[in-house]
Amino acid sequence: MKAINKIIFVYFGTLAGILLWIAAIFFAPYLKSQTSEWNRLIYAVFSLICHQIPSRCFYVYGYPLAVCARCLGVYFGFLTGTVFYPFLKGFSKISLPRIKTFILMSLPIVADKIGNVFHLWMTPGWLRFITGLIWGIILPFFFIAGLSDYFINKMKNPEI
Repeated sequence: MKAINKIIFVYFGTLAGILLWIAAIFFAPYLKSQTSEWNRLIYAVFSLICHQIPSRCFYVYGYPLAVCARCLGVYFGFLTGTVFYPFLKGFSKISLPRIKTFILMSLPIVADKIGNVFHLWMTPGWLRFITGLIWGIILPFFFIAGLSDYFINKMKNPEI
């Protein structure tokens, strides 16, 4: 399999994965509204990566989403970055964004988190979502490049 095909495979796998991930976030409150016990499994899975504090979550169907507003922003940002990846990077070669770009896009979420930890301010949900969204946009550019590089080098050197 050619390198370009591996990059495309990783890209579409990543796109499908993030779409399923976001769907599960919204599916949890739907299941809870239908009194299905399956909602507990979804909330439990997401509790491993998010605090799920109800006051920091958006609500759908009268119940909190499976993640907080900041995490939801990160996942929607990841989806946005994934959608734009082929237009900005293409599939012909693997390249990482400049570290300055990563730092710049990380500053809002870092500043917000520090301010909240030290009780300098209490960020509303919509702003938590936006800081997560900004940071999430850059992540697929590292994820897709890293995973693609792994698969390309794995085929060249199967001992890896």
